[in-house]
Amino acid sequence: MSDTLEILLTNDDGIDSVGIRAIHDALVEHADANVTVVAPASDQSACGRSISHGGEIGLVDHELGYAVEGTPADCVVAGLAELGPDPDLVVAGCNRGANLGEYVLGRSGTISAAVEAAFFDVPAIATSMYVPVDETPLREIDLSTDDFREARRVTTYLAEYALDAGVFDHAAYLNVNVPTPGKRPAPIEITRPSKRYEMDAEATDGSVTLHDRVWESMDPDTIPDPDGTDRRTVAEGRISISPLTAPHSTNHHETLTELAETYHDRVATADD
Repeated sequence: MSDTLEILLTNDDGIDSVGIRAIHDALVEHADANVTVVAPASDQSACGRSISHGGEIGLVDHELGYAVEGTPADCVVAGLAELGPDPDLVVAGCNRGANLGEYVLGRSGTISAAVEAAFFDVPAIATSMYVPVDETPLREIDLSTDDFREARRVTTYLAEYALDAGVFDHAAYLNVNVPTPGKRPAPIEITRPSKRYEMDAEATDGSVTLHDRVWESMDPDTIPDPDGTDRRTVAEGRISISPLTAPHSTNHHETLTELAETYHDRVATADD
């Protein structure tokens, strides 16, 4: 690796979001990094690994880098294949709102950018910040770059040291979630994604409303997620880092092999 770190920076909140500006400035100022920004031109939250069809995507210059009329996956493909130099690392974030639990891994555009990088064999860090909310929608909460200082610190630290430490010999990407910042840096805990899932739906005339109820119980004194999970860790005020792999592993078991071996005979008998 060269003395100067080459980083591709993207997100899913859009190139004009406060979070990506905070991370960009921190990486440039403190990590001795060349940072190429390729990020969505507009908010692409919760788009997962959706990728644009048709091949041609709008691209405009931006003061930070390139604004792409597409998804985070589009941005990573465009950035790694064409727009940026060969990067040592992809950083996605910082996302406004946490990305916690197994069920968000395929839903989050922030995490999906890191997964897309894994298919290029480029290590990645996906950083998100938990923002406690009441009745106010998350997008209406006013945040400044200083509100992201915990995310700035840990993302810069990982960018500086994780590669040489060999962290990515054992993980394709790191899912990093930080609490809202305090006066002192929060401690880090290495975690696993929570398995808790509490989605439900309510139908009314002409519509269905979806509810994600896991956010209704983030009180650190009562949260049901077990020790060692990302959700409990963040709720209790620590930084969660989950080392994850991509693509998904295969759980091959003899029961499926046995079922497959009977396929031809059973189907042939049914068709006779």
